[in-house]
Amino acid sequence: MEQTQSELDKDRQNLLLFIWKKRKMILIVCAIAMVLSGIVSFLITPLYLSSAIVFPAATSTVSFSEQRNAKASSMDFGEEEQAEQLVQILQSSRIRDRIISQFELMKHYEIEETDKNKYFKLMKEYEEHISFTRTRYGSIQIDVLDEKPELAAEIANKIVDLIDTVKNNMVAERTIPAYEINKRKKDLLDQDLKMVLVQMDTLADLGVVSLDGRTNLFQAYIEAKSKEDRDFLKKQIDVNLKYGAKFDALEQIRDEKIIKLEKFLDSYEQAESDAYTNFTHKFVVEKAVVADKKDKPKRMIIVLLSTIGTFFFMIFILLILEKYKELKKAV
Repeated sequence: MEQTQSELDKDRQNLLLFIWKKRKMILIVCAIAMVLSGIVSFLITPLYLSSAIVFPAATSTVSFSEQRNAKASSMDFGEEEQAEQLVQILQSSRIRDRIISQFELMKHYEIEETDKNKYFKLMKEYEEHISFTRTRYGSIQIDVLDEKPELAAEIANKIVDLIDTVKNNMVAERTIPAYEINKRKKDLLDQDLKMVLVQMDTLADLGVVSLDGRTNLFQAYIEAKSKEDRDFLKKQIDVNLKYGAKFDALEQIRDEKIIKLEKFLDSYEQAESDAYTNFTHKFVVEKAVVADKKDKPKRMIIVLLSTIGTFFFMIFILLILEKYKELKKAV
């Protein structure tokens, strides 16, 4: 063990001595790398960063039922599931295509229309300049990098605005057909109820009354004093005896259809609200502002990393050359 440690110490000393002997060459190369990296960093186009932060909403509908959305209201912030959904929407082609079209990004990123790989290059530029990140607080940060600070802020804020537009369109693709089905069902229920009421009105015009009214007719007939009253009441009683059972059946059907229609109205109103009400699906925490300081490139970091990288690379190359000389002498 002591022997191994001694050998390691010796190797370290030899390496340090080797670096010291080659210090002039290493320093010259590192200095050249530092100057070149500094020049290159100044040639890189500066990019400005604009960021917007939004929270997803917990729900995007008005509930007409006490059971529906019991755990979420329109005032609640969304949780992890809603945040993941929002990120997927932000990354979708529905938003990307609108941003590319509105701001003419293919032209802005200097991609030729005749380039056979133009869409690949466009997607690569888009992903490098526009990103969406979930924060540790559950919000979504929208970052836009661009050489024009005003354009970066404008794109970020437009993406925020498109969240509602795109999601409402996606929701409408499902909710409008559902509403139309509910509307047809409601129209059928209304039509059936109207037909029952028409039949009841026809019988009522003939003098048919409800069961309680019929009991009163018999009582009135018994108590009638004039022949005219008894004859009139007798006709009414005969009509009710003939059509009373049908009237009672229609009355029962009417009550059942009214109850069914009242129960269905909640579903109908919910479908109508979901289909034609445009909701906001996010809480805007912070809108993007025009940056007054560039975000990239970090010139000091570029120079530092390139200099350190050159230093270690030179040592590696010099060690290989030294080993090569030793092997050549041995041969």
